[in-house]
Order: sequence, then C-alpha cells, then structure tokens
Amino acid sequence: MTARDHNKLLAIFYFIQAGLQLLGGIFVALIYGVMGGAVLSTARRDDEQIMGGIFLALAVVIGIIMLALGGFTLLTGFKVSRERPVGRTLGIVLSILVLLSFPLGTALGIYGLWFFFGEVGKNFYAGLSGSAAPPPLPAPSSWQ
Repeated sequence: MTARDHNKLLAIFYFIQAGLQLLGGIFVALIYGVMGGAVLSTARRDDEQIMGGIFLALAVVIGIIMLALGGFTLLTGFKVSRERPVGRTLGIVLSILVLLSFPLGTALGIYGLWFFFGEVGKNFYAGLSGSAAPPPLPAPSSWQ
C-alpha cells in the first residue's frame, strides 16, 4: 500500500468511528432521557424527582460529550481525507483518544499512530512521497 492509500483508509475509518460515536451517543442519551422522564412523571417523593432530574441531566451531558467527540472525529476525517497538514496533528490526537474505545477504537488508534509516527506518514505529510508523480519509465530502446 502507498502512503496515500493508508491515508485514505484512515480517513474512512475516522468517518466510521464518528458515525458509531454519534449513533451511540444519541442512543444512550435517549435511553437516559426516557428513563428520567418516566421517573419524573411517576415521582411521588422528592428523592424520586431528584433521581429523574439526575437522569435527564446525564442525558444532556452524555449527548453533548458524544456530539463533541463525534464532531471532532468528523473534522479529523475531513482534514485527513483532504491531506491537510493539520490532519496529521488531529489524527495523532484522535488516535490517542480512541485507544480507550476497546476493541475497534484501540485498533484504529494503533493503526493511526503507526502511520502518523512512521516514516511513511511523516514523509507523506512533509510532501516527500505519495503526492509526487512516479519516476518516468526508461526509453523502450534501453530494454534489452
């Protein structure tokens, strides 16, 4: 695989990771929101109302955090897919963050760190390989 292929593959994986984060965040926030609403609607005592409020607050906090992480992952995917120099920096940060998301995030984080810190990734983002035209073929008369 060429450096450009690795870069495209990482961008695709970042988009997939962003989709999973956004879907998971929405799902968890909905569950907590429904639970909080159900507890609040049937609450008869103060402690039940407090518990319902805690569930609703958790739904909002989880939703905001997952939206922010998903947005950051989407931004990184776009910058990496466009081969922007800031894409390497964002990719390194994101690769470190997703290491905690076992098992898919761990694999993505290791692959991203391997690429961005390896010579192939460093040369690609420095403009030394991947974007240059291949060397010209020798003239047909020299093929003997």
